[in-house]
Amino acid sequence: MHAETYADLQKSARDHLWMHFTRHSTYATSEVPVIVRGEGAYVYDAHGKKYLDALAGLFVSQLGHGREDLAEAAGRQAKELAFFPLWSYAHPNAIELAERVAGYAPGDLNKVFFTTGGGEAVETAWKLAKNYFKVTGKPTKHKVISRAIAYHGTPQGALSITGLPGMKAPFEPLVPSTFRVPNTNIYRAPDYLPHDAQGRADAEAFGRWAADQIAVAIENEGPDTVAAVFLEPVQNSGGCFPPPPGYFQRVREICDEYDVLLVSDEVICAFGRLGHYFGAERYDYQPDMITFAKGLTSGYAPLGGMIATDRLMEPFLKGTETFLHGYTFGGHPVSTAVALANLDAFENEGINKRVLENEGAFRATLEKLLDLPIVGDVRGDGFFYGIELVKDKATKETFNDAESEKLLRGFLSKALYDAGLYCRADDRGDPVVQLAPPLICDQTHFDEMEQKLRDVLTRALDVL
Repeated sequence: MHAETYADLQKSARDHLWMHFTRHSTYATSEVPVIVRGEGAYVYDAHGKKYLDALAGLFVSQLGHGREDLAEAAGRQAKELAFFPLWSYAHPNAIELAERVAGYAPGDLNKVFFTTGGGEAVETAWKLAKNYFKVTGKPTKHKVISRAIAYHGTPQGALSITGLPGMKAPFEPLVPSTFRVPNTNIYRAPDYLPHDAQGRADAEAFGRWAADQIAVAIENEGPDTVAAVFLEPVQNSGGCFPPPPGYFQRVREICDEYDVLLVSDEVICAFGRLGHYFGAERYDYQPDMITFAKGLTSGYAPLGGMIATDRLMEPFLKGTETFLHGYTFGGHPVSTAVALANLDAFENEGINKRVLENEGAFRATLEKLLDLPIVGDVRGDGFFYGIELVKDKATKETFNDAESEKLLRGFLSKALYDAGLYCRADDRGDPVVQLAPPLICDQTHFDEMEQKLRDVLTRALDVL
C-alpha cells in the first residue's frame, strides 16, 4: 500500500473507527493493525506481512480465507434477491437452510429461528424459554443458570447470562434473574474432590460434582422460578473447558427432573469446531435448544440462529399465539445462500472427518509446550484449545492482576502478533492463550503455531 494512502488510513481509523473490545489508548503511539487480505489459513496486513490465523478470525473462518465458491454464492444471490425479511414471509434459501440445519441437529430439534449473530441467538433462546413457560401455564419460570467465567454475548440479556463480572460491571444494572454455577475447569478442581497421586482430579467425580451444583442452584432459587440452563459444550472463556465424562448426561437428568430447559450455546462449538455439526452430538446429550452462528457461513456473511424442539414451538402453532420477537436481517437471503454453499463444502470436502482425523496431532503438537515453565495446562477438543499460563507450575500459582496486565497486554499480545501469529491472549479467567485455527489446517500449520508460541512463551517470564 502506498505510504501516503496508508497514513491517511491510519488517521481515519483514529478519527472515526470505534473498534470492538479495544483499548484505544494503545494506538495513541502505535499503528492500528490493518488487515487487507486473506488466503487459506493466512491473513496479510497493509504492509504485506503474513500472519497465521490461529483463531479463525474469531472462531469463525472454518474454511479459511479467499474461498471463491462462498463469495460467488453471495454475489449470485444478491443479484436475484438482495433482501427480504422473514416477518410473515419466507424466501427459498431460508426454508432450505432451516431444513438442512434441523437435519444435522440431534433429536427433535426441528424448528430454526434465524438471527444475524450469536448474541442475538442467545437473546432469542432466553426469550423463548420465558415465553414458552408463560403460555404453558408456568409464568413464574423465568430465571437462567449459567457457569462462572462463561461468555454468552454482549446484548443486555446475553450479557446478564455471561459469567464475567468485569465485563458486566460497566453496564449494570442488567437483566435480573441470572445465576452462576461452577465451570468444568478440571485443572483447578476443588482440592476436596478425589485426586490421584499425581494431583489430578478424578474426572468422573469432578463432572458429577459440577453437574450437581446446577441442581443445588435450582433448589436454592426454587424450581418453579427457573426456566433454563445455558451451557457451552466446551466453555470458551477461561481457556477451553471440555466437559468431564458424564457431565452433560447428569445435567440432562437434572433439567428433566425440574422441568428446566437445557440450552446448548454452540455459537463457537457448532459447524466443525469439535469435528461435528454440533457439540451436543460429540458429547452425546440432547438439548432443548441450540444457539449457533460464526461457523455456519465461515464468516463470509453474518448469520446466526436458534434451534428449538417441536415441543417448544407447539404452543405457537395454535390460535393467536405469536412469538413477538425478530430481527430485520435475520435469515438474510445473501447470508443463507452463503451458508448453503458453506455446508456444501463441509460435505464435499469432509471437513468434520478432517477435524477428527487431525485433532490428535494438533493436541500432541501443542502439548510439546508443556515443557515450558510458564505452561501449566493444555486443554480442549477438536480444533479448539487453550493453554493456561502459570507463575509456578508445581503449585499452579497464577499471576496477580498487575502481573497479568504486564504479561498479556504488555508483552504477549504484541509479541505473538509480531511473530506472525494471530491468536488470543486472554485473562478473563486465569491467563490463557487460545487457539482455534481454520478447519483446513494440517500438521505444517500446527508446527508453525508451536514454534512461534515456543519462542514467545520462552521469553514471556522475562518481562515480569
